[in-house]
Amino acid sequence: MSSWAPTKYKTTNWSTYNEALKQRGSLTIWFDPEMVWKPPPTGKRGRQPSFSDAAIQTCLTMKVLFGMPLRQTTVNRPGFAGG
Repeated sequence: MSSWAPTKYKTTNWSTYNEALKQRGSLTIWFDPEMVWKPPPTGKRGRQPSFSDAAIQTCLTMKVLFGMPLRQTTVNRPGFAGG
């Protein structure tokens, strides 16, 4: 007798899939409004950083503490991290 094989699904609509992942198990965290999310210009040539070191550290800390994938810790919504 053969064993049962799980059904395999192929994701075709990645934008909907990513939004569903963001909404699953949502978590609300309040941040200090004085926290700087966008870093000041470095004055060097090349691409400037998008987020400050504090913002990156915050996202990485949430990733470790809550066991979240990194894409769930970075939120691009109006009013949050300049989104």
